[in-house]
Amino acid sequence: MTPSIVIKNATILTMDDNGRELVGDILIEGGVITRIEKGIFAPNARIVQADGCLVTPGLVNTHHHLYQTLTRAVPGGQDALLFGWLKTLYPIWSRFGPEEMYVSASIGLAELALSGCTLTSDHLYLYPNGSRLDDTIAAAQDIGMRFHPTRGAMSIGESKGGLPPDSLVEDEVAILEDCIRVVDEFHDPSEGSMVRVGIAPCSPFSVSRDLMRDAALLARDKGVMLHTHLAENDEDIAYSLETFGCRPGQYAEDLGWTGPDVWHAHCVKLDGSEIEMFAHSRTGVAHCPCSNCRLGSGIAPLREMRDAGVPVGLGVDGSASNDAGNLIAEARQAMLLQRVAKGADAMSAREAMWIATRGGAEALGRHDCGWLGAGQRADIAIWDMNGVEAAGSWDKAAILLAGPMQAKHVFVEGRQVVADGIVTTIDLPDMISRQNQLALALMD
Repeated sequence: MTPSIVIKNATILTMDDNGRELVGDILIEGGVITRIEKGIFAPNARIVQADGCLVTPGLVNTHHHLYQTLTRAVPGGQDALLFGWLKTLYPIWSRFGPEEMYVSASIGLAELALSGCTLTSDHLYLYPNGSRLDDTIAAAQDIGMRFHPTRGAMSIGESKGGLPPDSLVEDEVAILEDCIRVVDEFHDPSEGSMVRVGIAPCSPFSVSRDLMRDAALLARDKGVMLHTHLAENDEDIAYSLETFGCRPGQYAEDLGWTGPDVWHAHCVKLDGSEIEMFAHSRTGVAHCPCSNCRLGSGIAPLREMRDAGVPVGLGVDGSASNDAGNLIAEARQAMLLQRVAKGADAMSAREAMWIATRGGAEALGRHDCGWLGAGQRADIAIWDMNGVEAAGSWDKAAILLAGPMQAKHVFVEGRQVVADGIVTTIDLPDMISRQNQLALALMD
């Protein structure tokens, strides 16, 4: 049982239904927020002083490829579009094994935690040399992050007209069998769950129509969520039209890939009819603005999706296409891109923070996270607004306009995983050293 904690004298951005901004204290007991009010007295609780700080819900990351932190800024892929970038990196990823998966995930999770993230999904769709989803789940458990890993897959290699090399694809029967294994072993649907597993064929251009349909049937039989990449760029749209004779949104709907238990990554090129379809079916979207910029994919229609009622969260995407994993920076980028596309009043700092917290939690089907209130899980980020980044700011809650890019303290389920800007749960300097040694070996 985690000890009781009182966070004292904070400016609090709750993200509740009333959009309340409070000044007061937060009481955490048993991993849950039990009270938010001024002057809380709890004689046996640990006190965390938050004078001059902004307290927000922990940020939620709805799309990542944690294994990719080992392949940042790879020459040959730095200036490529999506398909060319993948072809550069596939041969490198084929050399990964369980250690690379675990260490790379640990680094990615630590980076997310330092940026105020408390809940993250992960899309792992390749399993070379004995790698398993278990490797990344172990990393999340060691860090203490609330985790939504997804069992991804690729089944159509180059010899069958797909994009990945044949060495990285799997037999579809084996894929479904392992999906069953990881769901049965790790998925916890209960309130406050630390691990929920999803099923996530990589993309329409790397798996068969049968696997997409079978994955949807399996996920609904098991009561877990579905995830894939969709409508990421113009190449993606052209492939869908040529191969399937329809746009990606229609392809997804035809195979059972719409509904409140589905969220798609990117959706940069959704058209008006697809946005309406997603809104009507409550199909979620993981918006990844930095990766979309890095790969030249375009600016997603975030404003249109939000206005239509599509559930939208933020994703950092893989660190080989971002190349960072900073979720507060992602929220700022989302806000700025909408202003570039639609005007300075297109998205406020508060709305972007709502998407980064409550929006992401809703897209992942988590109604116990994403906002601060009595009964909610104690997933909390504390931002020091006394530094140079916010000096002169009139509005602490507008953190995306003038505020730090790294959290001071981060709590997950009431457990402190970042204290004074340092990860507390693993030896991060040692893990960084291991990561760099593995990267050097891959370069060889």
